Amino acid sequence: MIPIRDILPSRRFPAVTIALIAINLLVFLYQGYIGTRPPLLGDWRWVQTAWEESGLEPPPSFAPRRIELPPPLFGTVTTRFPIAQDELFISRYALIPGELLSGSDLPPAIPIPIWLTLFTSLFLHGGLMHILGNMLYLWIFGDNVEDAMGPGRFLFFYLACGLAASATQIAIAPTSTVPVIGASGAIAGVLAGYFMLFPQARVLTLIPIFFFIRLIAVPAVFLLGFWFILQVISGAGSLGTEGGVAWFAHIGGFIAGAILVIPLRRKGVPLGIFRMFRPRRY
Repeated sequence: MIPIRDILPSRRFPAVTIALIAINLLVFLYQGYIGTRPPLLGDWRWVQTAWEESGLEPPPSFAPRRIELPPPLFGTVTTRFPIAQDELFISRYALIPGELLSGSDLPPAIPIPIWLTLFTSLFLHGGLMHILGNMLYLWIFGDNVEDAMGPGRFLFFYLACGLAASATQIAIAPTSTVPVIGASGAIAGVLAGYFMLFPQARVLTLIPIFFFIRLIAVPAVFLLGFWFILQVISGAGSLGTEGGVAWFAHIGGFIAGAILVIPLRRKGVPLGIFRMFRPRRY
């Protein structure tokens, strides 16, 4: 199921939602730009020694393709490896659980404290479909949640859900050196906020039925509830594996969003999810 838009206009201009989308897109365009530049050469022996001393396994991007450079006039042959500049950028600013918990800034080093990767990783994406999917969900559901909270509280809510998502993924794989990137965990919190506030709002959704695709207005409680159940099932199936989608980040972000929306919503904004289960009076 692919949501297209919701039938619930916001009352205020969603400045934070649009700013978050713009920042994510600009970072992705920068990733694409540096990815077209010539690869850099890293010193294999320095990298190998640093990772061996840490006791961690290096990520796939640092299982290098070695090349032999010609020796200098009075030197020896230097073994180096090429790495694409966009891969280097992601490896630096992605969240790597093993690095964060060990406190070791392993190659490639970054010019900021390691803990800041909890935030920088939220603005990195691994491909065009990755960022388009995330930004579509943020565009559809973010404006109404921002409207219900106000811009300042919504920004805090978004980042807090992103941190909760990262913490959940770290708890599942604390020694992993696979980079964790993407806004999915924070956006999962936004989906939970929408689920709690506007469960009966209709969302126009593309639904494949055999060989046909139908456009159906689905209540948010069913669409987002199905999405969350899918994350739980996929997460359970991914236990014991590395790489792929960070399902547990989605689960952690969604749970955090469902909890945080309660104190952060504007005064007088009701929680629609509770109204659904109230007995009706006639």
